[in-house]
Amino acid sequence: MENHLSTQTPDNHETNNQQTVFIVDDEPDVRAALRLLIKSVGYTVECFASADEFFQQLDAQRRGCLILDVRMPGMSGLELQEKLTQMETLLPIIMISGHGEIPMAVKAVQNGAIDFLQKPFSDQQLLDRISQAMTINHKRHESYDIKNNAQEKFAALTPREREIFLEVVTGKLNKVIAYELNISTRTVEIHRAKAMEKMGAKNLSELIHINNLLQEPTLEK
Repeated sequence: MENHLSTQTPDNHETNNQQTVFIVDDEPDVRAALRLLIKSVGYTVECFASADEFFQQLDAQRRGCLILDVRMPGMSGLELQEKLTQMETLLPIIMISGHGEIPMAVKAVQNGAIDFLQKPFSDQQLLDRISQAMTINHKRHESYDIKNNAQEKFAALTPREREIFLEVVTGKLNKVIAYELNISTRTVEIHRAKAMEKMGAKNLSELIHINNLLQEPTLEK
């Protein structure tokens, strides 16, 4: 890591101390240097000597980002990334790599890491990536909260309301839905109105938007 220390505070949606930078690297000197740099701009920093150590204490609810060495003894950075992906955690990953590890780092980005930095990298380059990662993390949590709220509302629908909801968002007319479900058009209208009220949709356009949200993956870059 090159010594280009900047005192610029990243522009985040949340104050720095509400988001944690997790560092996973098996080299003590690297961990110490990164901790000093990142704490200097106000972030909370937690360091781990191995991927296993980090994984054992992982709290998926915590906000921040993960700086992860691609090659380490035991569980590698790529293996940890795979586990985190399977768990659908919201932490953005910045992968760091040494010489000769570029193919592995490229694979990490293909698997969802927001970037990889090859050692030695400048301090400002890392701080810029952290700021970007924190913005991504904020958006992921915001999206997750909205989607989770929609899922809870959808789960609260009655089976018939849910059935009609799924028909309505395809654009079918009430009378078509009534014919296909062998119920009256009035019954469709009543359940449609209740479904829209429970989902918080004022019109068909909003109902379709909610349905699209329910279908979307949580993680976004």
